[in-house]
Amino acid sequence: MKIAFYALRDFDELAFAEKFSKQYGIDFVWTEEYPNADNLQLAQGCQGVSCTPCEMKEEWVRAFHSYGVQYMLTRAIGYDHLPGKLIKELGMHISTSPYPTSCVANYALMLILLTTRKFQQTMIRAAAQDYTLKGKMGRDLGDCTVGVLGTGHIGQLLIKHLSSFGCKILAYDKYPNAEAAKYAKYVELPELYAESDVISLHVPSNDETFHMINHDAMAQMKNGVIIINTARGSLIDSQAFIANLKSGKIGGAGLDVIENEAGLYYCNRMGDHIDNDELAMLRSFPNVIVSPHTAFYVESTVSNMVEKSFIALDYFRRGELSPFEIKL
Repeated sequence: MKIAFYALRDFDELAFAEKFSKQYGIDFVWTEEYPNADNLQLAQGCQGVSCTPCEMKEEWVRAFHSYGVQYMLTRAIGYDHLPGKLIKELGMHISTSPYPTSCVANYALMLILLTTRKFQQTMIRAAAQDYTLKGKMGRDLGDCTVGVLGTGHIGQLLIKHLSSFGCKILAYDKYPNAEAAKYAKYVELPELYAESDVISLHVPSNDETFHMINHDAMAQMKNGVIIINTARGSLIDSQAFIANLKSGKIGGAGLDVIENEAGLYYCNRMGDHIDNDELAMLRSFPNVIVSPHTAFYVESTVSNMVEKSFIALDYFRRGELSPFEIKL
């Protein structure tokens, strides 16, 4: 059995790939490049292709299938970048890499604290040796109402963390759970929008959630509300969001993900002209923190995500269903 790793980073992932290759007895080949028309042949003779979220054209999947690839192994929780319908038609499989959720919940909490205390503006001005106070007054988290949209593993843990700060916590999920209800009050979306000073997004990316934070949703929110997104960029209508930042309706944001980030994040684009107007606009606001999709990036997570590719193929080799396989 063999895996073709694409976009494998030599400074962190490679050592884990070598470790787990020996542990599971599964060979691998690799490239630092994302899949493209010129490197698909790397997967010849491989049963699995492993990659981080990236562009994945249907013709590339067909090529992989012709080379004998049976498994598309994504080194991420999400798989919306993969053409699932085609993969199912070809009789192939998709396996994801769920990882410990504490790192993302902790990162979301960090962004909440940074944005409520206007840290971005404070440090930009401090770098220019402006130590005055005007315009830097923030809010104590304990005085805020925080709305958590989505109470899966990450949302639950964030709610538990927030409970230590003394803030009021509202929650929304189509499927409420008892653990989150210990610390948060479940409400419908209109109430969460209307009452929250901070809203943190923790729902999956799908047709139902696409652009759920749009003009209509933001019109229901408090003036000056802060939006935190460590989930997926597609949850927010970027143009509507920028318009509401300009008007002051949105008082600040902590965004670890943005729309149209494929081909941008995890690439060294120093000195390049970046054709992403939304990113340029978002970075221009002193009350917006934009980090490059790094909420997941801790050592244990990287190890976990690489290992999941080997685990999934090991299950496949034994004729068993991987616990991380997506039912197409």
